[in-house]
Parts: sequence; C-alpha cells; structure tokens
Amino acid sequence: MSLSVAGVEDNEVIVRKMLRDVLGGREDPEGFFAMCVSVLGHQETRSQFLYLIHPLSTAHSSLHSILTSIYKDYFTTLQAEDDEVELAMALSLLEMKDHQLSTPSQESRLMQLEDKTNQSCSFLLNSDSHPQEGSHTLLPEVVKRRQNTHSAPISPWGNGPAPTTHVDIYNQETVIEREQMMMERDLTQSEKPKHMKNRRQRRKPAGQHIVGLPFSLSTPPPVLLWFRRDLRLCDNPALNASLEVGAPVIPVFIWSSKEEEGPGTTVAMGGASKYWLHQALSCLCASLERISSHLVFLKANGEGSRVGSSLNTLKKLIKDTGARTVLANALYEPWLKERDDAVVSALQEDGIECRMYHSYCLRDPYSVSTEGVGLRGIGSVSHFMSCCRQNPGSALGVTLDPPVSLPTPAHWPQGVSLDTLGLARMPRRKDGTTINWAANIHKSWDFSEEGAHVWLKAFLEDGVYRYDKESCRADAPHTSCLSPYLHFGQLSPRWLLWAAKGARGQSPKFQRKLYWRDLAYWQLTLFPDLPWESVRPPYKALRWSSSRDHLKAWQQGRTGYPLVDAAMRQLWMTGWMNNYMRHVVASFLIAYLHLPWQEGYCWFQDTLVDADVAIDAMMWQNGGMCGLDHWNFVMHPVDAAMTCDPYGNYVRKWCPELAELPDELIHKPWKCPTSMLRRAGVAFGQTYPQRIITDLEERRSQSLQDVARVRKEFEQFVDKHTGCDLVPLPPRLVTEALGLSQRYSGVASEGKRFLLPLITRMEFKYQQENPHADAALNPYNALLKGYVSRKRDETIAFLNERDFTASVMYEAVQRKERLECDQRRMEGLPLSPAPQGRARRTTTAKDKFSIVPGGAGTSLR
Repeated sequence: MSLSVAGVEDNEVIVRKMLRDVLGGREDPEGFFAMCVSVLGHQETRSQFLYLIHPLSTAHSSLHSILTSIYKDYFTTLQAEDDEVELAMALSLLEMKDHQLSTPSQESRLMQLEDKTNQSCSFLLNSDSHPQEGSHTLLPEVVKRRQNTHSAPISPWGNGPAPTTHVDIYNQETVIEREQMMMERDLTQSEKPKHMKNRRQRRKPAGQHIVGLPFSLSTPPPVLLWFRRDLRLCDNPALNASLEVGAPVIPVFIWSSKEEEGPGTTVAMGGASKYWLHQALSCLCASLERISSHLVFLKANGEGSRVGSSLNTLKKLIKDTGARTVLANALYEPWLKERDDAVVSALQEDGIECRMYHSYCLRDPYSVSTEGVGLRGIGSVSHFMSCCRQNPGSALGVTLDPPVSLPTPAHWPQGVSLDTLGLARMPRRKDGTTINWAANIHKSWDFSEEGAHVWLKAFLEDGVYRYDKESCRADAPHTSCLSPYLHFGQLSPRWLLWAAKGARGQSPKFQRKLYWRDLAYWQLTLFPDLPWESVRPPYKALRWSSSRDHLKAWQQGRTGYPLVDAAMRQLWMTGWMNNYMRHVVASFLIAYLHLPWQEGYCWFQDTLVDADVAIDAMMWQNGGMCGLDHWNFVMHPVDAAMTCDPYGNYVRKWCPELAELPDELIHKPWKCPTSMLRRAGVAFGQTYPQRIITDLEERRSQSLQDVARVRKEFEQFVDKHTGCDLVPLPPRLVTEALGLSQRYSGVASEGKRFLLPLITRMEFKYQQENPHADAALNPYNALLKGYVSRKRDETIAFLNERDFTASVMYEAVQRKERLECDQRRMEGLPLSPAPQGRARRTTTAKDKFSIVPGGAGTSLR
C-alpha cells in the first residue's frame, strides 16, 4: 500500500527537494532512497523513482548510476526473499501458541491470526507467483538479523547508524497489534466505498518512515580530492564535483619539492611562502574536520623523478583505498601542467578517472588567443583584456557555496604529519636553539580561509574607496593585502571579482589587478624560461654590477636610503609590501645599484609570503628593461617618498632609529644639521648606515648609457623604422598570427623565426640616438620625483597641501605639455597648444603588426 499523501506532481517536488540535499553532500544516496520509499511507498517508488531521477543521467551520470543500482537491488531482493519473511512470521506465531494467554480475548485474537497465517503459508507453498505488491513492508534484512534483534544497522558511510528503523518481529505484543490493525484495515476497506479509501490516503501525514529500509553492503569506491593551491571550501569546483560522484571523499595533499621547483632558477617556493603553506594547510585541515572530514598529508614517493613522484604516490594511494576517481583544480605553471598532464594520462591508462577543473585564474591562460586583436601592444594589460573580450572563453559562472559535510570512507589511508613535510622547518644554531625567523610573520597574518574573507570584507567596506587614487600610500591601509590568500587559493579570483563588483565602492583599478595576474600567467605559458632568461635578447648583454656588499645591504634594508630600507625591512618582518614599494626597491636595485634583476626576483621569491613565479618574473623583467613591456617610470629613492610617505610615518615604523627626525628631512637624513642628528640620536655608521651610493644622477646616466650600448651592439633586434625592440615570437603566437595548422609550428622551430616589435620606452630611443647625453637632459626622462618635491608656484603648492588629487592632475598636464613641446621642437615644427582629445594607444585601422610576412628573420611590422 502506498504511503504517499500527495499527487504525482507533489511527490515530484518533494523528491526533487531531497535530491538537492544529496547533490549538496547533506545526504547520502541510500538515505535519499530510504526517504523516497518512506514518502512514496513501495508501489509508487517502483513506478516513479526511475522517472524522477532521470535528469541526473546527463548532468550527474555517476550519481544516477548509483541510485539506479540501489533501486534494482532493493526490489530484486525484496521479491526474492519475501517468501522467507512470510515463513518466519508463521513460525513465530506458532511459537506464541505455547505461551499461556492472560485473557480470553487474546486467545480468540491469536486463533484468528493463526488462521490468517495458515492461509498465507498455504498460498506461498502452493503458488509459484510472488505475493501481491504492497502487502508487506518488512524487508529481507530483518530475517537475516533475527538472531540479533537488538543490534543497530551499520551505516555504509562508516560513521554511525544508518537512517533506517527496524521492528523486532518476534515481540509478541508488536506482532499481535500489527496483525490486528491489518485485519481491521482490510475489513474497513471492504465495507467503505473506494473513493473514501483514496480520501483517507490523502489525509495521511507525510514523512512516515518505512520499516526495515535496507542498506547496501558494498560501499562505492572513494574519490581522491587532490588539494594543491586551492586551500579553501568556498567556490572550489573540484570539491563540489567530488560530492556529485556520490561516494566517500578522501582529501589529500601531496608535497613534492622537486616538482614544485621546476626547471632553471624558479625558486617557486621560498622560505616565507612555505611557511604560509604550512599554516594554511593546518587551517584547511581544521575546516575539513568541522564538516566531518580531514586532510591526509603525504610526502611524494620517487623524489628522484621530477615528474613521477606525485604520480607514484597517487598510484599507491589508489591501490590502498580502491579509489577509481581523482579530482583536482588545475595549475598553469608549464612544469606543473606537464606534471598534471602526465598524471592524467597515466591514470586514465590504468582505468582511473582523473579530471582537472579551472579555477586558479579568471581565464585559462592556455586558452587566450590574439586572433582578431593582433600582436601590437602585446605585454600590456590593455592588449590582454582586448584578447579576452575578442575571444571569450567559457562563462565565468557564479560562485559555489561551501559544502555542509563530506561523506567519509570507512577506512582512512595512512598519512604523515604536517610537520613531516618540512615546510616550516626552522634553522638551528650551534648550541641547538631554534631561530624562529617567522615569528613576526605569524603575528602579522591570519592564515585561514576565514581570515581571507575578513580581510576582503574590511577592504570592501573601507579601503576600496581610496584604492584608485591612493593605493600607492605606504603609510595608510589603502590596499587589500589579499595577494597571499589569492596565491594559495584561500580566495578564488572569481569570488574576489564578484565581491568587488558587488561592493558599494567599485574600483576599476582593483578589478584590473586580476587581469594583470592573468596576464602574468599567460606570459609564463608563452615564455617558460621567464623567471631566469631575459625576453629581449639585447638586454642579456647588459653590464651588471657584481657587488655582493651592495646586494646584501639592499636585502637587509641597510642602504642608507630610509624609504628603501623601510620597505625591505617590512618585507623581511612580514613577508609583504604593497605594489608601489615593490617598484621603489626594484628601481633602486636595477637603475641605481646596477644589480641584475634576477637577484631581486630570487630574493622576492624567498621572502614574500605571496611569492608567485608568474607575477614576480613578469614584473622584474619589465623593471629590468627586458620584459614584454617596459616600465615607463623609474622611482627616485628619495623624492618618490613624497608620494607614498609624505609625513614619514612609514619610515618611522620600520626605521625607528630615525623617528625623531622632522618630516621634511626624514627621507634624506644626510642633509640634517649635526646638532639635529645628535638630538635625534642618529649616528651614521652606528645607529643608521651610511649611504652605499651617493651620486644618484650619475648612476642613473650610466644605466641609460648601458642600454644604448647593447641596443647599438644588437641592431638586428631593433626596428630601424620605429626604434622599438624586436623579440623572437613564440611558436604558439606564430601559429595564431598566421592562422595555419599545427605543422607550421614545426617549420618555425627548424631555425626560422619571426621578430615582433615590443613597447619600448621613449627614453631609450632618444638615448640610442644621443648615447652621450645626460639623463637629466633627456626630454623623455622617466624618473618620478614625487608630487611634493618639485618646484611649483604658490597656487599649486597651496593645492598640493589641500587636495592631493588636484596636484596629481596638474602635474600630469604639465608633463604632457612639456613633452609635446619638446617633440615639436626636435622635429622643427612651430610650437602650438596640445591637441584636444584622448590619444588612442591602438590604431583603429587594420593592425599591421598582426600580419606576418614570409621568410626567416622577418620583422612583424
């Protein structure tokens, strides 16, 4: 008899609502089937269940297969063993006859039940057909457990009793009352009209539990959820996909230092970022425990093989657990993608399903194409965004909520402790004591996913309003500080983008930063040697300084220039500094100390908690004058402080020995009178270091002359018509530009190459034509001296004190007019007012740089 109290449409709504709990991980497949039988009853479950779960056959085929299997096993077992249930009931009633009954009414009732049972047994013994459907609700599992009627059923998930209810059929009173109710029901049904029966069915309460719902003795093979740099529960595609499989989930983290490091000098995981990873893994483990799961830590086997160590570990884990599915979120560093491709291929050959999901960037860098946009302006974020708009990939989609719980396996694989991975191992002194260099980093950050959301919320409620205009300020919290959370995947870029778009104070500049991040990974896929090899060939021959004393002073924040020292000390103490300060210290290292950009890159990778190979390599190459783009500015180590730290508060925080100096002189203490230094307690060479270089202008001029020399020496890599640097085009871009088949890439790799003009700083073009010109006389001087230090009239000085924005706008206008006048003077044209309107960086005509002429060594122009 059906237990349903609603029509077919109502039943469908109820079942679909319960199905959402299964997809969300809040209910297991067998529990869902139990509820369906409870709500619909046997007969309607048999007729409707397959129809109700049919939509899963395309979107969630694995879950559909599991539910179909449970359905078939249930009804097959029920029909096959229903006879045994009837016989068991008959035997129990015969045993009850031997007991003395206390009242004649009970004896009479027992005689009626005995007659009814004998009739049933006679029918079963003399008929080959099965009993009528719906006549019994006891299941075969009850008979199997008749020797142990008080034991609770075991859950297939291994974490407690199954969601079923069993009745002891050998309890005399229970059987008597049950059979009496069945007899009264049959009598009532025979006397009343059929429509009254249907009306009574509609009035029955919903949600009754079926008696003796079975459970499957065979648990589906578990799913291995491979965590890498996606250490979060919110908006995690691989995590949500593991729930859709409908099987126990085993989260694992595999550490392989050789695979992470990659080829060349990548320094992919330095000390600070490893420490962050250690803390983030600890927080993720706690988060998983709150949803009834935990993280299994493993150290990769086969460390001698750079590609095979994680694969060997996964194969052993699959053998130990019986898993048939491995899920992970994709990584885009070329050496890690090579590793992942090898893992997927090898596991699929063994019959293991292995899937990678996109979530680390807004756009998969391997899917970005320049088709329809051309190559002119490549390296700039504007060009990259145009490529994304012209060739859109898959829809970004909405963010995914975290699961409420994870189905757990009956047996967990054996792992190692987090400390065994050695991510946060501290050095020891000779006396055995530990040097805890990360103590201040630990105090400065909340390493959890919850901490990431707290930082994001605080920024969107306050700092985002000033980000566009004052994100350069080092003395005020106008930046988000979210980069380490983004790097380790505690925040997804999609979550961050939607949160920024939904905030009250939307910041286009902040949203644009996410595209800068994607641009960096796109460049790394085009130039896998980006972390150690200059993209522009001439700049490989630059004459760099080899002074280790200067490098060590820069690393320790002891250069004698307060702004540079404060930034480098902040980096060492907290593992972070804002983007403007990274430009300041990079300019000082390259343009003034003449040290190679690779030294700065390696130091950043070792000391930044957000050390990112793609981003650091791209920015250091651009700062080192050899990347796809050129920084069109150089930060002055003294005057730039007037922009980011006009009152000296930032320097006072990180260089406390200078705290007593006045605002006007704190960034150039060497100009302070001796008496002022004495009162402030500053003694050069003792309390604060002497300047390691003194003539900044001379050092800067020397840097420009070195650039002019290598550009002249390698004229084949300089376009004679435009003066732009030329760079060999990667085969992937050659294929896109030509629109030919993949076979052309093989031709290009046989010695033929194409040269692409890149964005080149005007300052370098002028310096090449005038190699002995003083840097200060260069009309395209890219040196930024800060907004306050330049000489202005009284009106601008007044506005500068009152309105920071007005001063910036005035400076930009004056600079533009000066450059245009100088240009017209050089061309011999009469001076005229600057033309109105906004200049376009990309011409509206057909892009001539997207056409690649035939032949080797041809310039794309």
